[in-house]
Amino acid sequence: MHKRLISAFVALGLGLSSAVYADEGFDKYVEGLKVEAQEKGISESIINSAFDGITFVERAVKADKNQPERKLTLDEYIPRAVPAWKVKQANELYHKHKSTLDKIGQQYGVQPRFIVALWGVESNFGRLMGNYNVVEALSTMAYEGRREAFFRGQVMAALEILDAGHISPEDMKGSWAGAMGQPQFMPTSFLSYAVDGNNDGKIDIWQTEADVFASAANYLKQAGWDDKYTWGRQVSLPTSINASLMGVEKSKAKSLADWQRLGVRRFNGQALPNVDIDAWLIQPDDKHGRAYLIYGNYQSLLNWNRSHYFALAVSHLADQIR
Repeated sequence: MHKRLISAFVALGLGLSSAVYADEGFDKYVEGLKVEAQEKGISESIINSAFDGITFVERAVKADKNQPERKLTLDEYIPRAVPAWKVKQANELYHKHKSTLDKIGQQYGVQPRFIVALWGVESNFGRLMGNYNVVEALSTMAYEGRREAFFRGQVMAALEILDAGHISPEDMKGSWAGAMGQPQFMPTSFLSYAVDGNNDGKIDIWQTEADVFASAANYLKQAGWDDKYTWGRQVSLPTSINASLMGVEKSKAKSLADWQRLGVRRFNGQALPNVDIDAWLIQPDDKHGRAYLIYGNYQSLLNWNRSHYFALAVSHLADQIR
């Protein structure tokens, strides 16, 4: 059965029979992945162990198809993403790991509270990392075909990580989409940004907090983070504000003084800070929803995940870590 026909079955919510699972389509596709991995210099032992016994993971494709359609407003989302219990845990873990966090924060130029906030939003401080076999899940998503080139590249990156000895195939667990470990890095992000935070010769973003913190900090640093500043602030807008001024495009940056002249104020109505920094105005929901002035560090969070809801959850959690 062709992979796109399998996708159609899944999209319609139809179960796949054992006959479909016995189909050779996925197995043949995996053989092609093995050939590509060999051509890229991955060791035969890693190829054999990484692909040993993998099957088409129907529930991974279903998870991709069934992502929630209804979008919560920020007023609904932020309290759910940053509940009181998560704020409490974030502060406890910040103080528990303070010496390591301070060292890494200074090394990479990233405030530790943002490292902890990312950790909390991405994986609930390492408790929700996903339990999918990463190579199996990525191979499934590549075979399904909606973003084949992307996921095929992620398979090869995952094999490269295994070949370097950072983790074993059986321990390489992640989400249905292949996001791995406590910071939920895709394999290509691991290769680009993950670092050995405790200098033991391996990069373990699954179990080693120092590696998790250093990898997150290195990602933000490479994305342009500046620890002299925060992320931004919620603001109040005049009714006369022109919606065309809003957005994160480079051309829409203005100084805080410019935004002040346009009538933008702190959320409590007071004047904006007298700081020489570029800022962008965003209103992710609609003209009646929350508005924010965001700085370059917020743009770095968007580099991590292009969702305002993600970036604002991290930002609001970081603001409550002391």
